[in-house]
Amino acid sequence: MALPDWPYEDDADPLPLSTAPVPEYGSGSLADLLPTLAAGLGVPGLTAAIPELTPADRNCVFLIDGLGWEQIRSHPDEAPYLHSLLPTSRGNTGRPLTAGFPATTATSLASVGTGLPPGAHGLTGYTTRNPATGELMNQLRWRPWTDPHIWQPYPTVFQLADAAGVHTAQVSSPDFQNTPLTKIALSGGTFRGRLTGEDRMDLAAAQLGAADRSLIYTYYSEVDSKGHRFGTASDAWRGQLMYVDRLVQRLAEQLPPRSALYVTADHGMIDIPFDEESRIDVDEDWELGAGVALLGGEGRARHVYAVPGAQNDVLAVWREVLGEQFWVASRDEAIAAGWFGPEIDERVYGRIGDVVAAAHADVAITASRREPHESAMAGMHGSMTPVEQLVPLFEVRS
Repeated sequence: MALPDWPYEDDADPLPLSTAPVPEYGSGSLADLLPTLAAGLGVPGLTAAIPELTPADRNCVFLIDGLGWEQIRSHPDEAPYLHSLLPTSRGNTGRPLTAGFPATTATSLASVGTGLPPGAHGLTGYTTRNPATGELMNQLRWRPWTDPHIWQPYPTVFQLADAAGVHTAQVSSPDFQNTPLTKIALSGGTFRGRLTGEDRMDLAAAQLGAADRSLIYTYYSEVDSKGHRFGTASDAWRGQLMYVDRLVQRLAEQLPPRSALYVTADHGMIDIPFDEESRIDVDEDWELGAGVALLGGEGRARHVYAVPGAQNDVLAVWREVLGEQFWVASRDEAIAAGWFGPEIDERVYGRIGDVVAAAHADVAITASRREPHESAMAGMHGSMTPVEQLVPLFEVRS
């Protein structure tokens, strides 16, 4: 199985930005999935960006939060059905997709639902600065409040499909029905809330067969939750993996005729050891904290906002201190390298950090006082390493 040549060799010098494995925007990223499926359904204005996929009349996307490609490959006993689907990925090429940067839930779900890379939809991290207020905006929990449709003004693929006469539905937890993230990333057609995983699979299959042309989305979050809390080496995480393996098989066995089921994820996950070498605490490190006004992002993918006039100094210090373990770029360098996509909307430019740091080694930048909950997580994600960035695109057809 041929995968990209991901740079994992240790270097004595700071990591060249050219070695960062940029996501496959435009041909093999999460943002390309729904436009490809909708184009195959005849929705105008959309392009089939993933050339390996063959159109189907009825399409269902099952997104499993936190279940990356590498986790499935390394757990054949816990996920025998998912493991058996590895050769089907990305149009039976046996290859994964890339999540996009940063590899985090808010960013990835916005990419999936809008069909746009982060530089366009604007959800460029777990937390980013709102240029209008100067405050950090949590784009998963939507705090502090800002108008969702100003923050992300583009229509979703579901809205475009619904307008074109395609039957569209989202089947998920009722808790997500009215969240701002759902409204700006996944709305369009109907929302069907179901509490249990089994009920979601059964309803997704029924919705799939409710029309001659359909685009259905369903979601499961607990693999990610258990990974954050206990790590991917834990019994709790493996139990969730076994459960979701059965859910996928349950849905696959109910597909109506002329259907395609696509199983994917928003990111993978990596366990970070609880030691000072692996968890670099900015709240206890005066050197890294000097000149920093706001610390955004998350442990594996940081947006650093400098006090006015200190941008170059902060970049120099972060690159000197962290450059062997992180790809450390200025805002303009990260944009030029394509980390957030081929183009950046003007409204998004100021949301990106003056300095952007993406982890290469098995380390995280924590903030024990500012982010006590996030700093205590066992499993993390966000960067461009294979374990975080690569996600499946398994396919089952009826």
